[in-house]
Amino acid sequence: MIQVNPTHAEVAEKSPILYLNGVSVSFDGFKALNGLSFYVEPGEMRAIIGPNGAGKTTMMDVITGKTRPDEGDVFFEGDIDLTKLDEAAIANLGIGRKFQKPTVFDNHSVIDNLMLAVPARRTPFLALLGDDESADRLSEVLVTIGLENRRHHLAGSLSHGQKQWLEIGMLLCQDPKLLLVDEPVAGMTDAETEQTASLLRRIAQDHSVVVVEHDMTFVRDLDVRVTVLHEGSVLSEGSLDQVSADERVIDVYLGR
Repeated sequence: MIQVNPTHAEVAEKSPILYLNGVSVSFDGFKALNGLSFYVEPGEMRAIIGPNGAGKTTMMDVITGKTRPDEGDVFFEGDIDLTKLDEAAIANLGIGRKFQKPTVFDNHSVIDNLMLAVPARRTPFLALLGDDESADRLSEVLVTIGLENRRHHLAGSLSHGQKQWLEIGMLLCQDPKLLLVDEPVAGMTDAETEQTASLLRRIAQDHSVVVVEHDMTFVRDLDVRVTVLHEGSVLSEGSLDQVSADERVIDVYLGR
């Protein structure tokens, strides 16, 4: 099957929140991304899978401005060219990224971690001074991530899964339009994995989400469109059942 990549103008008519076209990145002669093209619609959650070295991390580095592509287009909300912006500017646009290893402040409480994540224009101290809007938002995030009963517990006392949820909550406090989530269930128990799938499905009701993951049971629980990367480009795309039946995906990733 020949894949014809849509032009920016054609995709712009559909108003995607994220659009990559022909993105290539090389490191010392190795092509981490090789003409990568795909787009994510507003309010969509997309799962990205693929073998190690497929380009998943580099893809997120390009979207967040950490890595500049050698060629190709990366647009946000239609016409914002991310390749011309630095990491801070991209974050301020509403693109949040969660890395695989949680980075929370262990010696601070859960609620303090969330307050510290609130952007400067709505300083954490406002919640203490009676800013009802900020306080309501923090309470809403606590409920969303399932930690409302642990708001005053130290983050360091949380389980690995709970720390992952807290960090996702810290991203939500920044009110992002697009969340990039890297292997959120690595190291989790089965129960935590199920809860994380439910959490991300709730978040996707109000946000666009891109999830990079290796756990196929978790990806199936998400029940979303799946993009398979291989050698820096899209190998297959569709439902998990569709890509799992693709002979190319079986050969390079899933195995027989």
